[in-house]
Amino acid sequence: MGQVFLLLPVLLVSCFLRQGAAMENQRLFNIAVNRVQHLHLMAQKMFNDFEVTLLPDERRQLNKIFLLDFCNSDSIVSPIDKHETQKSSVLKLLHISYRLIESWEYPSQTLTISNSLMVRNSNQISEKLSDLKVGINLLITGSQDGVLSLDDNDSQQLPPYGNYYQNLGGDGNVRRNYELLACFKKDMHKVETYLTVAKCRKSLEANCTL
Repeated sequence: MGQVFLLLPVLLVSCFLRQGAAMENQRLFNIAVNRVQHLHLMAQKMFNDFEVTLLPDERRQLNKIFLLDFCNSDSIVSPIDKHETQKSSVLKLLHISYRLIESWEYPSQTLTISNSLMVRNSNQISEKLSDLKVGINLLITGSQDGVLSLDDNDSQQLPPYGNYYQNLGGDGNVRRNYELLACFKKDMHKVETYLTVAKCRKSLEANCTL
């Protein structure tokens, strides 16, 4: 009986520690999701603002080219649809999100086309991407069970992003900027989806469908 009473305080402390860790984890997820939602909105606005500057025929032509082309970050293996996203583990979604954010650290500095809003936003975006990358890394550390580490994803190393966009050719800066902004918007939407699903899973909500 005495041993039982001695164990009770230990069990209570362990329970409080687990609850505290879970609450901190949810707090970090909330911050990460809010930040990527803001980045996605910024990406959407910059893309829309750029499209407004294009002639209708020019916009249609660039859209056709983009649909046939690919983003540099497509080399990062990620879920191809909602069903596959739902089946992916929290840790896998966090790793993919980390790689996608990492892939934009350099090109985010090149969002300096002839639009004052974009020039001003490029520095903000770089800082927000850097902060989000740190936050996702903390979430990975908190979710990791020693099974997977960031080094295990090194096979997904990206080719130089800057060189890819500099070598687009064709319409020069117009096509380069269109694809850069379209890919940025596409990838921020991906990360927002992955982090939202991962956050829901960690909160043990009954329904995490997209």
